[in-house]
Amino acid sequence: MNSGFDLIIFDCDGVLVDSEIIAAEVESGLLTEAGYPISAEEMGERFAGMTWQNILFEIEREASIPLSASLLDKSEKLLDLRLERDVKVIPGIPQALARISLPRCICSNSSSPRLDMMLTKVGLKSLFAPHIYSAKDLGPDRSKPKPDIFLHGAAQFDMHPSQVVVVEDSVHGVHAARTAGMRVIGFTGASHTYPSHADRLTDAGAETVISRMADLPGVVEALAAWDGVL
Repeated sequence: MNSGFDLIIFDCDGVLVDSEIIAAEVESGLLTEAGYPISAEEMGERFAGMTWQNILFEIEREASIPLSASLLDKSEKLLDLRLERDVKVIPGIPQALARISLPRCICSNSSSPRLDMMLTKVGLKSLFAPHIYSAKDLGPDRSKPKPDIFLHGAAQFDMHPSQVVVVEDSVHGVHAARTAGMRVIGFTGASHTYPSHADRLTDAGAETVISRMADLPGVVEALAAWDGVL
C-alpha cells in the first residue's frame, strides 16, 4: 500500500492492547476506597490517556481530597499484576499492520517496562521493536497531552511532523499529536469506549474515527490522498 505519509505512530494503551479498561477498573477501585467514588466507565471517559499521577493531581484539585503518595505506588503494582494476567491484543492489529508498509513506532505514556511486558504478552513487540518509546523516559512532565513523545518519535526517523499520521484513542493523545503538528486517526474499538467517544476525538482534532482496525489501512491511504487542514 502506497501513501503520502512517511511514518505512522501508534499509541499503545487502547489502540494496540486493550488495557485502558483494566486500568480504569484498578484505579476506580482505589479512588473509591480513598473517598472519591467513581466507576470504571467514568474513569475511561474522563481520564483515558492521562498518567495516574496527573489523574490524582486533577482529582485533588477538583475535590480537595488529599490522595497519598502511596496510592501512586499501589496502583502501579496492582495494575502490572492485572495487565500481566489479563491484557489482550486489539482485534485485527497484526492483519492491519501487514497491510501498511509505512515505517512505524509506538509513542506511549506507559513506562518502558510496562510496554515491554504488554507487547511481549500479546505478541506485538517484534512488529515494532526497537521503535517503542515512552514519555516517561524523556524526563518529568513530558507526558501527553504535551506533544513531546510524538515529536521524539518522529525525530528518530528524521521525519517532519507533517509527514506523520498518529492513531490515538484518547482526547489527551489527540491533543498531543495535533499540538505536534501531526494528523490523527481516532480509534474507538477498545473495551473502554463510551457513547460520545468518537465525537470527542473529532472535536479534539482527529480527522476521522474508526472502530475496527480492519479499516485502518484504507483510512490511512484515503487521508494520505487528501492534504487535510493543519
